[in-house]
Amino acid sequence: MGGSAPRRDHHLPAETTSFVDRRGELTQGRELLARARLVTLTGPGGVGKTRLAARIAARVRRAFPDGVRCVHLSGLHDPALVPLAAADALGLHDRSAQPPLAALVEQVRDRRLLLVVDNCEHLAGACAQLAAALLHGTEGVRILATSRHRLGLTEEHLLEVRPLPVPDPDGDLSAAQGYPALTLFADRAAAVVPGFRLTPANRASVARLCHRLDGLPLAIELAAVRMRVLDVDQLLDRLDDRYRFLTTGSPAALPRHQTLRAAVAWSHDLCTLPEQTVWARLSVLAGSFDLETAEAVCADTAPDDGTRPPEGAGQLLALPPAAPPDLPGRPTGGPGVPGWSTDGPGVPGWSTDGRALPGWSTDGPGVPGWSTDGRALPGRPNGVPGVPGWSTDGPGVPGWSTDGPGVPVRPTDGPGAPARPTDGPALPGRPNGVPGVPGWSTDGPGVPGWSTDGPGVPGWSTDGPGVPGWSTDGPGVPGWSTDGPGVPVRPTDGPGAPVRPTDGPGAPVRPAAAPAGALTLLPPPGLRRDDVLEAVAGLVDKSVLCRETGPGGVRYRLLDTLRQYGLEQLRRDTGQEEAARRRQRDWMARRAEQYERGWFGPGQPETAALLRADQDNLRAALDFSLTAPGEALAGLRLAGTLWFHWHACGASREGLYWLDRALAAAPAPTRERARGLWVAGLLAAAARDFPRGRRHAADALALAHALGDTAEAAHAEYVIGVIRLFGDDLPGALRHFEATVARGPVPGQHLSLVGLDQVELACALGFLGEAERAVEVCEQALRLCERHGEQWVRSYVLRMLALAHTVLGDWPRAQRHAREALRLKLAVHDVIGIALTFDLLASIAARRGTSEDAALLLGGADRVWADIDTGRWGSHTLNSVRRDSEERAVLALGREVFERLHRRGGALGLRELAGHALQEPGRPPGAEAAGPPPHEDATVPLTRRETEVARLVAEGLANQQIADRLVIARRTAEGHVERILGKLGFSNRSQIAAWMTAQR
Repeated sequence: MGGSAPRRDHHLPAETTSFVDRRGELTQGRELLARARLVTLTGPGGVGKTRLAARIAARVRRAFPDGVRCVHLSGLHDPALVPLAAADALGLHDRSAQPPLAALVEQVRDRRLLLVVDNCEHLAGACAQLAAALLHGTEGVRILATSRHRLGLTEEHLLEVRPLPVPDPDGDLSAAQGYPALTLFADRAAAVVPGFRLTPANRASVARLCHRLDGLPLAIELAAVRMRVLDVDQLLDRLDDRYRFLTTGSPAALPRHQTLRAAVAWSHDLCTLPEQTVWARLSVLAGSFDLETAEAVCADTAPDDGTRPPEGAGQLLALPPAAPPDLPGRPTGGPGVPGWSTDGPGVPGWSTDGRALPGWSTDGPGVPGWSTDGRALPGRPNGVPGVPGWSTDGPGVPGWSTDGPGVPVRPTDGPGAPARPTDGPALPGRPNGVPGVPGWSTDGPGVPGWSTDGPGVPGWSTDGPGVPGWSTDGPGVPGWSTDGPGVPVRPTDGPGAPVRPTDGPGAPVRPAAAPAGALTLLPPPGLRRDDVLEAVAGLVDKSVLCRETGPGGVRYRLLDTLRQYGLEQLRRDTGQEEAARRRQRDWMARRAEQYERGWFGPGQPETAALLRADQDNLRAALDFSLTAPGEALAGLRLAGTLWFHWHACGASREGLYWLDRALAAAPAPTRERARGLWVAGLLAAAARDFPRGRRHAADALALAHALGDTAEAAHAEYVIGVIRLFGDDLPGALRHFEATVARGPVPGQHLSLVGLDQVELACALGFLGEAERAVEVCEQALRLCERHGEQWVRSYVLRMLALAHTVLGDWPRAQRHAREALRLKLAVHDVIGIALTFDLLASIAARRGTSEDAALLLGGADRVWADIDTGRWGSHTLNSVRRDSEERAVLALGREVFERLHRRGGALGLRELAGHALQEPGRPPGAEAAGPPPHEDATVPLTRRETEVARLVAEGLANQQIADRLVIARRTAEGHVERILGKLGFSNRSQIAAWMTAQR
């Protein structure tokens, strides 16, 4: 049994942009934490609570010998998971049967640490319970929380985070640089407009802009991004328009929350329709995500085969057709009435060739009157070429009517009949043959004449000069006139933007200004995967998406305020949120299945890290499945597929939580239920709840037999055997695993569990003294692992080999295998395996007579077990081995020396302790024989410039000081620091400093 916990840094987040001066709040926050154990930073969204909390925590870090950890709650929505998220942040791996909150308090009872709990407002009750339990159950734990509202505890001290001060725009601005709001705007503007700075000429406008934004940092940053295309005065004018539109009142009286909303809505308005669509759909993602996830959730084609989504899945903010009809939207009285149908392909009156090949019939397919030759020769009569009244040469030849150029015509009554003038304005949409004339293009976006405001703008009329008020929605969308040629279009009664008349002859129709947050619904084909990539790039460019480095490369994140706004837009159209969440769930299920298939093979550390990075999105997928009607079976399937994540990656408590819910929601006798039952049994056994685990495993075995599923039956049998082994029924476990190993793998059985069958057999043999047989079984298992490049099971095989050689008294070989096992467990960060292996190495050291090493390793092992279970799960076997090691070391050293060395080992960090355990004989203590730990390799390929920057960071220089020293822009220095953090896998500057020191 194992439990890896891949690195997921819960230390303070890295600062990738400058921090605007908040000296007063920083001082006040430090003083409050010095005298109070619970401090809550309150304030509106976008005011800067998270950044301030991180700064305060960094300032007081030295006062907490057990560290500072941060719990990020923005992507968490289930109150029951708050204690588990806190335990995860603290690096705890409790597997007891206690309630999670009680177990958490017990494990940190004697520690002195600061816990930063960020974004509490949507989980205020659960956060209050967490804080109360820690305050009442410990003495050395302090809490720094951020929330829009107070938690409501009597012990709570509040620090209100206010917007940044802004000077009077009409007052004395000679000291404008002293105002943080103006400094923030100038700093962010300089990032997009190199060389921008506050000057006497722009101070008043910047001050007025920041005043209009109420000094809210997020609003200021969103506005500053627009400096790419606008100057400060243009920004201010457009922002004033947006405020007037939103409030219908005095902008000066806006409350702060409405100010931020106005800034967000303005950023939304300035996005393209694809960007708005992607923004809305990405709002269902709870945490960070990669580009593949964005494409799977946002695109209207499936990520693997390009097929269309289910009905209704792709209608929100869809892109206009790639090739609109040549003559779109001429009014008709309805299908079958001479004129133009607005109902779509296949309806009488539409093109006989389909939308892509214009060629139109007045009454239906095949009826003479309109050309069906395609878009190359529009307008030629169908009957007899050369009939007076119609040009036979196509666009570009003057004179569409024989009665004189510019005389409007309408369809003939049949072959050979001359055209006669219309009774009203010219027929809209007829090509005029003169490129560059607004409103008459027949080829779609990108052809001169499509729109005077820019090619490719969805929804612009292609009507002609003088035709007032055509709909911007397109054929088939409510809002098109049905009264005949020349009748102004009425505003739409349904989805889509209302229209207004042209400004005069020759001007294209413009859509009217949409209400705040209004959606524009357009027909398929919708978004392609390439469109999503372009939209994501645009949203990063507009600072809507944050780009960050994570496992697998670049990841993205929506700030909580922007996610909530996007979700509001998504919910404006019925069914869109459910469709997006289903796509998200389906994608996470496909990804989980892919990871499960490849788990017994190379790349396990990377897979574990990717799953941890997707943790919030896995939770969202499971929650959707277990709350949406008819989705419970899919939720059970996903929870069962993730068995290796729950079991091997240190998430057994959370896995059991989801499986309990899923099994209750999907009681039907299915393969998914058989899988869910044995996984739940395995996780219950890991928590030492053997009766529950045994019951689940037996139920799984019975159901699998009833279904004829031999693979799930074999999996259930593994769990039954593990419960016997860890329940100290060694003879029963031996008989069980002898039978399963002799049987061999069955079709569909996961190779990880085939290997674990052999591991548990070797374990039972070793504990029962049959060391030679244990070695034979381990060598067989090693061959299986090596064929597939597997590490996790292999590390357990090596540990069993070490145990067997310990029984045989071959100490050098036992130590070699144990050290190799420790290296692999460090690679996958298998915390439980690391603790077990430290115990084994301490035992080997004690039996070899190196008592100092034994005492130190026991101290380190006890410290690692404190994050798991101080009682070693109550296992008689494990505890007897530990007692034997201590007794041997005390006998050799004496109690006083043993205790001193034991304390020293407990004070070492995991890497330092591992370095000591892995040293070669004769090397000084602390000299590591192991390879460098992940992200701490001296061969990390930093460029020469990045190395210079890292050296200056180690000297304590801020980004501006680095920029001054190297004569580069501040933004460039920030970019170097961000890339260094990403390459090294670090989260803060102090880690860079420590790494550089270690390289010297």
